[in-house]
Amino acid sequence: MPQKTPLMTPVLIVGCIIILVSFAIRASFGVFQIPIADEFGWLRSEFSLAIAIQNLAWGIGQPFFGMISEKMGDRKAIILGAVTYAAGLVLSSFAVTPEAHQLYEILVGFGIAGTGFGVILAVVGRASSDENRSMSLAIATAAGSGGQVFGAPLAEWMLGFLSWQETFLVFAAVIVAVLLLLPMMRAPAAPKAELQESMGAILMKAFRDPSYTLIFLGFFSCGYQLGFVTAHFPAMITEMCGPIAPGSMLAGLGISTTSALGAVAISLIGLANIGGTLLAGWLGKHYQKKYLLAGVYTGRTLAAAMFILMPITPTTVVVFSLVMGSLWLATVPLTSGLVAHLYGLRYMATLYGIVFFSHQLGSFLGVWLGGRLYDQYGDYTVVWWLGVAIGAFSAIVHLPIREKREPVASAA
Repeated sequence: MPQKTPLMTPVLIVGCIIILVSFAIRASFGVFQIPIADEFGWLRSEFSLAIAIQNLAWGIGQPFFGMISEKMGDRKAIILGAVTYAAGLVLSSFAVTPEAHQLYEILVGFGIAGTGFGVILAVVGRASSDENRSMSLAIATAAGSGGQVFGAPLAEWMLGFLSWQETFLVFAAVIVAVLLLLPMMRAPAAPKAELQESMGAILMKAFRDPSYTLIFLGFFSCGYQLGFVTAHFPAMITEMCGPIAPGSMLAGLGISTTSALGAVAISLIGLANIGGTLLAGWLGKHYQKKYLLAGVYTGRTLAAAMFILMPITPTTVVVFSLVMGSLWLATVPLTSGLVAHLYGLRYMATLYGIVFFSHQLGSFLGVWLGGRLYDQYGDYTVVWWLGVAIGAFSAIVHLPIREKREPVASAA
C-alpha cells in the first residue's frame, strides 16, 4: 500500500511564516492613515494614493517575481522581495512629503510581490501532492489572514509608545529576519511532462483561452474590495460608526474607542478568514471552483450592500467583519488552484502573477478612489457602492469558465 504524502511539510510551514509576516505588515497600513495625515496636515487622498501605488506595484511586480522564481530559483526571488520590502519601509520612515511616500511605496509593493502569494503559493503547490494541493494552498493563504489578525492591532499598539517612523523600522527588521528560515524551503521541480512545455506555449494557450480572460476580469473586484477595506475601513469606522456603549461587551474587552474598533475589525476579518479560506480549500477539492468563486463574490456583494444600508454601529461592524472575513481570501486558493488545474504547475507563478495584476489594479482603484471620493463627498458611501456593483460583476463573470484542462504541445 503506497505511503500517504503528509499535508504539513517544511515547505508549507516556512511558506506560511513568510506570508504571515509579509501580510501582517501590509495589513497594518490602514492604521497609519490618520496619524500620518494629521502629522503633516495632508488630505486623506495623499497617503491613500501611496497605499494605492503600493498595491499597483505589488500587482506589476507579481508576474516578474514569478518569472524570477521560475528562472533563477524560488529562494532568490524571496530574498530579493524581502530586501526590497525592508528598503521601502526604511525609506518611508524618513519621508516627509506625499510624493516621497508614494515613491517608496513602489518598493514596498515589489517587496510584497516577492514575499506574498504569487511566489509562495507556486512553491507550496509544487511541494504538495495532487490530493493535498487544494488544502495546502488554502493553509498558505490562511497564513496571510493570520498576519492580518495581529498586524493592524500590533501597529495600533506600537503607535502607543513608538512613532509611526519607528514602527516602520521595526517592521523592516522583522521582514528581513524571516530569511533565516529559507534553508528549509526546498521544493521539487514541476512534473516531467510540464518541464517539456515552454513558457511561450503556456502563455499563448492562456492568453487565447476565454476562461483565463474571465479569471483575470473576475479577480479585479476581489482586489477592489480588499484594497479599500484594508486601507480605509479603520478610518471609516473611526469616523462613521456610532459610539461604543460603556457597559458593552466591547468596552469590557478594552475596546472603548471607534479607532480601536477599526483596528480590531481588520483583525476580526483576518480571524474569520482563516476558517473561510480553509473551508474554500476543502470545497475546492470536491466541487468546481468556478461555482465556488461565484458564490464567494455573491456573498461579499450581499454583505457589503446590507452593511451600508443599515446604521453603522459597533454591532454591525463586528458582524460585517466576521461575515466579510469568512469570504475574504477564500478566492485565492480557488483562483490559484484553478490556474494550476487549467495550465499546470511549471509556470503557475507567472500565470497566477498575471491574473493577480488584475487583482491589484482593482486594489489600486479601491484604495485611491476611497481617498479621492472621501475628500470630495466627506464620507465613503459612494466608493462603497461601487464595490458592491463590481462584486456583482465578478459573481456573474466566473460562471462561463470552462473548468477543463487541455493538453499543450511541447516546445520543439
